[in-house]
Parts: sequence; structure tokens; C-alpha cells
Amino acid sequence: MPPPRTRGTALRQRLAELRGPDVPARTLDARALAALAANPGCRRRAILDGAGVDKAALASALGSPSAFGQSQFALTRGNAFEAKVKADGGAELLRLVHEKLDRGAEPPGAAAVPDLSAIGPEGRTARTALALREATGAAGTWTLLDHPMLALDVAGSPAFLEPDAVVVHPDGSWTVVEIKSFPMLDGSADPAKVGAAARQAAVYVLALEEVAARLDPAPRVRHRVLLVCPKDFSNLPTASAVDVRKQRAVTARQLARLTRVQDIADALPEGTCFSPELPADRLTAAVESVPATYAPECLSACELAFHCRERSRAAGAVTSLGRPARAELGGLTTVADVLAAARGEAGDPDDPAVAALRRAAELRAEALGAMCH
Repeated sequence: MPPPRTRGTALRQRLAELRGPDVPARTLDARALAALAANPGCRRRAILDGAGVDKAALASALGSPSAFGQSQFALTRGNAFEAKVKADGGAELLRLVHEKLDRGAEPPGAAAVPDLSAIGPEGRTARTALALREATGAAGTWTLLDHPMLALDVAGSPAFLEPDAVVVHPDGSWTVVEIKSFPMLDGSADPAKVGAAARQAAVYVLALEEVAARLDPAPRVRHRVLLVCPKDFSNLPTASAVDVRKQRAVTARQLARLTRVQDIADALPEGTCFSPELPADRLTAAVESVPATYAPECLSACELAFHCRERSRAAGAVTSLGRPARAELGGLTTVADVLAAARGEAGDPDDPAVAALRRAAELRAEALGAMCH
């Protein structure tokens, strides 16, 4: 067996071949990682994200352009709000952290804001780890890390993550800060958006825990993160503490279930490539060589969702009806199987799913008969 360094180099070369010649890798961010963890059975997304493939460009080349992603206006508004929150050395941000999460500590004065610049994601990750260690050792002071770089192992491949901020408290504990541009109206925000932010923050918490585990003694990574949003219809920042223990546990469990990228890559046919520059037929064959696990939830989380939905519907897969329906149908994997079981043409009568379908078909027939009479 080759040494780990050799295996790692071979994997990076293989992933570069899958992207295509001279195609730079697309960074796997926390938003994408949370979506990947929500669908751990999808090998297609795992290998495309692991290889750093631009899925939006890939979807366009396949003829199913993605409607997924933020508008340029939303990005600009979000960047302007984040700059406001972090102005004056992060004074307002630290005030909110103190107010919402650590009232017992000394109020933040002039906090330390270390320079985290370095060459490449590996260099920035190392610089962030050093800054966290130094800040943790400086007891009694507040430290703000602006856009630190963290690394998290995902299916055997490193993912580099960049939270909006991490705050080191005077007691040495660490807090993740998420800054979003959606508003908090009367102290509460859209639950769906808060949930998405919590799942994203949970990924950062997991990555921070890996950094903390390498320190002795290991500092505490707080599981209550700070969500900062505009207040009502203004541009003034307000904040809420969000407990992400549930999201952290679910994400950790789902990431552990992901098939290793190396195993997926080894199973692909020789010469497989996902470059959007390839002819449509060859690109389609490459994408279809990797199994996908489509569900309607993918429409809000994956750039390839329209392509996978079309293929799932064409195959009559019950996954296109949603995960709850798929779970209820047991071993019936296609719509044709479900209809045949309901009509009594196939299926084991002792199977609870088959029995329920046949009973539902009988009730439907009775109801239609009653309407006709």
C-alpha cells in the first residue's frame, strides 16, 4: 500500500483529471457542505464537489441551467451590511457577542484583530490555527478573527471553509459568528433562513472542533453561535444566539456516512471528465456514470437539481416524489412498481407498503363508485 502522502497526491491528480485540463478547483464552502451532508447518499454530488467541479457551468452545458444561488444584488447588499457590522475593529460585533452570549465577561474594549493573510488556503488555514492558539493563550482579552480559514475532512478530501468571523472570549472559548442580510422583524427572522444559517454554522463548529482538538488543553467551542442580521427594515445590526447542537450532530453523522471520494473516483470509467467544454453527449455520459440520489429538496440546494429531476422522472423513480414517500414505499423503487402493487399485479401481500397501497386502491374504487351512483 502506498504511503498516505503518495495516495493523497494521486487523489489530487485524479480529481484534477475529472475537472478537466487547466480547470481550477471550485471551493467547497459551508453552504454547499451542509447541502451535501443533507443528502449523503448522492455519489454524484460527492464526487463533483470533491473534485471542485463548477456545477452551475456543468448544468448549463447539460442543457438544464440552474436557478440556484444568490443574486448579485443580494451579494452586494450582504457585503455592505457585513462591512458595517465589522467597522471600527468589530466594536459593534463584539458588543453583540458580549450582550447575547457572554454577559459575565468584561465588556470588550479594544479587541485584538490579528492579520490572517497568507498564501493559498493551506497557508491561511495554518495562520488561522496559529492565531487561535495565540488568542486562547492571551487570557482575559477579546479577539476577533475576520474571515478565518478552516479545514474539514470531507469523504477523504479537505474542504476549506471561511466563516464570517470567529470570536475568542476572555475565558479562551470560541464562538462562530454568521452575518446575514435577511432581516429580523420584531426580534425574529424567517425560520427557514435561520435553519439554513444554523446548518451552515454547524459546519464551521465542526471545523473549529478539529482545530481545538490539536491544542492542549483543548479550548471549548461554543455550540451557541451568533446570528447577526439587519434590524426590522433598517440597516442597523441586531443579533440572536442560535443553538446548533442538533444541526452539528446531524451534520457530523451525515458526513461520516459519505462514501469516500477516492472510492467513487476509482469506480469511474477511465477517461471520465466533467469539463463543461466537452461535447454534450460525452459530458452527459460522464455525469450519468455516477449514481445520483435526487429528491425535491435538491432544488433549493444543488445546481444540478433540474438535470437530475428530469432523469429521475424519466426513470419513474419514486425519489422524485420526496424522501417521506420514498421511505413509506419500502422496496418499491419506481412509480410503475407502486401502481402494479396497488392493482394487485405485483408485490408481496405481506409487505406493509403493498398492503397499504392495495387498501388505498380499494377505498379509491369505492369512493369513485359511490360518486357514480
